[in-house]
Amino acid sequence: MPELPEVEILCRRLEERAGGRVVEKLQLGSISALKTFDPPLSSFEGGSVGSVRRRGKYICIEIGDDFLVLNLARSGWVKWRDKLTSTVPKPGRGPLALRARLEGGAGFDVTEMATERRLAIWAVHSPEVIEGVATLGPEPISPEFTRERFAELLEGQKGNLKHALSHQSLIAGVGNAYSDEALHAAKLSPYKPAAKLSGEELDRLYEGLTQVLSEAIARASDLDMDELKDKKRTGMRVHGRTGEACPVCGDTVQEVSFSTRSLQYCPTCQTGGKPLADRRLSRLLK
Repeated sequence: MPELPEVEILCRRLEERAGGRVVEKLQLGSISALKTFDPPLSSFEGGSVGSVRRRGKYICIEIGDDFLVLNLARSGWVKWRDKLTSTVPKPGRGPLALRARLEGGAGFDVTEMATERRLAIWAVHSPEVIEGVATLGPEPISPEFTRERFAELLEGQKGNLKHALSHQSLIAGVGNAYSDEALHAAKLSPYKPAAKLSGEELDRLYEGLTQVLSEAIARASDLDMDELKDKKRTGMRVHGRTGEACPVCGDTVQEVSFSTRSLQYCPTCQTGGKPLADRRLSRLLK
């Protein structure tokens, strides 16, 4: 799933290429992906692309006075085309969710490869009218995200650290991958209660989270849009590396599987050498 670093660079690349260009046509390839009806997609035609900014995992594309907002979900992506095909998309067929044709023949396709369709598109006057955007927590790479603010967010949380870090209304933009990486950097168990960190543990987690995200953005800053997804894994220490050696201590990276996702961790670095039990079978160790 694209998370904060990938979506951040994706927005930058899209603004670099589409900014200032006039939208000639928006063609819907997936009727179910469009979550709004007012303003209609046709109202964007003739408008110029302005800023392309990220909010959490949402891509907010300014076109004229309104916004086209995308949430790529687990398997969506934006593909730039220097020359779009003249073929008219047929709704419901293939991975195409939306095609944006710009002046000069260039444009971009919004696609979703999974059979389970979760990608979402909104045409709105302001991104804040979308509930998912309006309820987002603070941005963890913003100056306002201080250690003190982080402590306030975790205070009183009833869940574990893994849930807290990836809960969008608490912290915007962090998902399964970078929460795994931040917890590994902080040497903390994914299942430690979020509200029961010592001051020293809170320091480690704050530094680990902000550093992991900043480093990921830096690694991706020179990549093109088509390279972002494939290169994401190269900087991961534990996420997606089950069975491999931890780059810090050499122990074997372990996994806990759920119905639709999994988490990875290092027992030596994070859980005192104890493996975490699979939640489907038994209570998790802390």
